[in-house]
Amino acid sequence: MTSTQEKPAPADIRRWRQYLADERAEAATYRYLAGRREGEEREILLALAKAEGRHEAHWLLLLGGDAGKPVRASLRNILLGFLARRFGSVFVLALAQRAESRSPYAKDPTATDAMAADEQIHEEVIRGLATRGRNRLSGNFRAAVFGANDGLVSNLALVLGVGATGVSTGFVLFSGIAGLLAGALSMGAGEYVSVRSQRELLAASRPTQITLTAAKELDIDANELVLVYRARGMSRQAAQHRAEERLGLRDCDCDPSLSLQPETSGERDEHEHVGTGLGAAASSFCFFASGAVIPILPYLFGLSGPTAVIPACVLVGLALLGTGAVVALLSGASPLKLALRQVAIGLGAAAATYLLGLLFGVGLL
Repeated sequence: MTSTQEKPAPADIRRWRQYLADERAEAATYRYLAGRREGEEREILLALAKAEGRHEAHWLLLLGGDAGKPVRASLRNILLGFLARRFGSVFVLALAQRAESRSPYAKDPTATDAMAADEQIHEEVIRGLATRGRNRLSGNFRAAVFGANDGLVSNLALVLGVGATGVSTGFVLFSGIAGLLAGALSMGAGEYVSVRSQRELLAASRPTQITLTAAKELDIDANELVLVYRARGMSRQAAQHRAEERLGLRDCDCDPSLSLQPETSGERDEHEHVGTGLGAAASSFCFFASGAVIPILPYLFGLSGPTAVIPACVLVGLALLGTGAVVALLSGASPLKLALRQVAIGLGAAAATYLLGLLFGVGLL
């Protein structure tokens, strides 16, 4: 509305009413998530809901008597609210992050500059809130996604490559089953060894409590304890300060910013983002197997030749679309872009193997 006398156009009214519905839906989602959290996260989510309330007031002011009955929120916000009430997990925060990043306010002259800036900042706030959940998921989730994709692509390539040589349908089917079992076991074992090795490597770099027990025996003049803290990345001044604390030369911590808290055995696992060995192995095994069974489904139902190849490729393509979309949602990226990338890579690898199978089949003849 450009002045108090002008009546807004019908298109403006429709757009503003949609904005109003979406702001109300987003505020409700943030309030619901806040109710399931406590402490600082709760305060942050309530602050986000309050900000959405300010945006709601802006559209109500512009609409005036044209606000009318509440309209339905966009499908995206309806889905967001539904998932929040069913899961309330990092998936919801990831979807909220993407929703904030696609706000139309920056291009709408009827939205204030402050509102457009709010939406940009909200994206970063949600990104920060989702970080901890992403870290918890990243280890086992990485193994699960990698296992599923590897199962889909490798077994599709296997059955297509073997089938292209002209062998019997039974041979193709048993080759696929063997590929499923061998690949799942190999992936599970490999993930267990990989994650355990990574955690052990990181743990080897963690400071020990030797400074607590050896400090009293050190030569105070030489004070090699300073070297320990300098090796950990502290400046000379900070290291000297910390060493004097440990040697009892300081009765109080006059500058807490130069101090490090002593290590305790009960602190949070700093390598939680790596995942656990058994968790990664189980995820990798199960998801590889679930992915690898899809390409052999047409053969299990008695199909053969092209009548089996086409459904296998379609099923694998749909599964790759799904895994790509899930990864994109969790990372805040475009679901379509990542999904199509997964399909292109997976089916491209299978097509190359199929062509090689045809060449080998001709050679055998």
